[in-house]
Amino acid sequence: MLESDQTAENTGNDPLIDEEILARSVNDPELFAALLDRYQEAFLRKAFSIVRNREEAEDVAQEAFTKIYLNAARFRVQPGASFKSWAYRILINTALTHYQKQKRTARATAHLSPEFYEMLPDTKSRFSEKQELSDYVVSILSRMPEHFRSVLSLHFLEGLSQWEIAKRQGTSLCAVKTRVHRAKKEFKRICATLA
Repeated sequence: MLESDQTAENTGNDPLIDEEILARSVNDPELFAALLDRYQEAFLRKAFSIVRNREEAEDVAQEAFTKIYLNAARFRVQPGASFKSWAYRILINTALTHYQKQKRTARATAHLSPEFYEMLPDTKSRFSEKQELSDYVVSILSRMPEHFRSVLSLHFLEGLSQWEIAKRQGTSLCAVKTRVHRAKKEFKRICATLA
């Protein structure tokens, strides 16, 4: 049974406690919350040091915890390797992969090019009204961080499902759902400031 006064880091007195929690969480998922509590803040700090964005760091940490949980049954205690080192390796690999994808996306994405105008339907009778709407959407998108702008463009302008976005960006469906939700909130916030 777990003691409620455990510290976030192993003190050396009981080096297998994290490993035991991980092993037990395979059959009792609620136990995994103890590892989340212990490592979440440290994971966020480490992810932020790599991706340099709070929301992205949260996505990376969430994705890393998901990978850790999904691979819990595969973890084996080895001399010189602890749960902590294994978990941090997963976190760092996830953050570096995420960072590289961010860089590729930033290079591949044109910043508010005329194609945004082409995505909206255009009829001669309502050209002016549609142009105004298009300008308004582009204006809002231009004020959004790139990761929000790209996910909204893919989801609403290109019509991709969240699953398709996750596949295209090489990230988890959960991360895309979170990003779309946050992007919608940011879009609404910006709209309110322009009203």
